[in-house]
Amino acid sequence: MVKEAYKFAMPPLVVGAACLIPGWKWVAGVLIFLGLFVFYFFRDPEREIPSDPGAVVSPADGHVVAIVDEMLDSTMGHRVSIFLSIWDVHIQRAPVAGRVASVVYRPGKFYAAFRSAASTENEQNIIYIDTPQGRLVFKQIAGAIARRVLCWKREGEPVALGERVGMIRFGSRVDIWLPMEAEVVVKQGQMIKGGESILAKWNSTT
Repeated sequence: MVKEAYKFAMPPLVVGAACLIPGWKWVAGVLIFLGLFVFYFFRDPEREIPSDPGAVVSPADGHVVAIVDEMLDSTMGHRVSIFLSIWDVHIQRAPVAGRVASVVYRPGKFYAAFRSAASTENEQNIIYIDTPQGRLVFKQIAGAIARRVLCWKREGEPVALGERVGMIRFGSRVDIWLPMEAEVVVKQGQMIKGGESILAKWNSTT
């Protein structure tokens, strides 16, 4: 579990318990449920990281809502968009091993995360990772409920495949951009797990 959970979960639990003293059972039940749900939301399970050569793992839990070819920084590539509901694990993991070239925070709107406009217009962190194969980019994107995107890595830091790199609070979206030579192996609508599900194969050395 992410340590930050205690900051958000303990107040409703404490107040809920206090509401039992005068017999406000309904209010107490709502607050205690809210506190327990926050603990559930901030869960951080271990994952079995694939050892396949050239594997690009999913950076997030959720289901694939889009697979499209599009330009990023004047280069054509594949974009895979993953929608995270409030029931999914909200920890993001490095899709590849490499070094963080930069982390760019971009303020924006808070459209529903399943909308295509969220990819470009919502608040987001854009994380560039350099690898021996080339550069990969993924975005932590806030949604209508999510109002905070957190990246725990900084420019110049190394990342291992499947390593925890950040978190988005409550329903959100993660986009990953891959070079054209990468082979996307997931399908639209597929449920995937961060750090565990193989998203693509990328064996190029260009």
